[in-house]
Amino acid sequence: MDTDWRFPVMIAASLLEYVLLLRLVLGRVDFRRRTAAVATASLIVVVAGMLFGKYGLLLGLPWWIYYPLPALTTVVMPPLVFRMTRKRTAAYLVLAALSAPLIHAVFSFFLGWHEYMPFLPVPSLASLLGA
Repeated sequence: MDTDWRFPVMIAASLLEYVLLLRLVLGRVDFRRRTAAVATASLIVVVAGMLFGKYGLLLGLPWWIYYPLPALTTVVMPPLVFRMTRKRTAAYLVLAALSAPLIHAVFSFFLGWHEYMPFLPVPSLASLLGA
């Protein structure tokens, strides 16, 4: 079965989740005032990060390059770009850390797609129901 189409779906879902995360952390006023920065940061953190991770692995880059670079971008760039307060930075870091496992759990449980974070086993609903 061809699963190449899953990656763009995962990117789109991750992008939506990340934009919502920024909306929650920044608040309505700052979010609306900085829409260009939100869009740019989201594209860099999510799209570029996921593409770098996937193709870094496929191109044979060492894991300590293709995994931590997108993670560091996720952690460092938005608090600096949006000049977040300590409270907002803490909230952002907690939510950012929870976002990837959450989306992995949703994809794994409901769709049986385990490749988002293959090292984190989550049974699918179909496997639990014996289907």
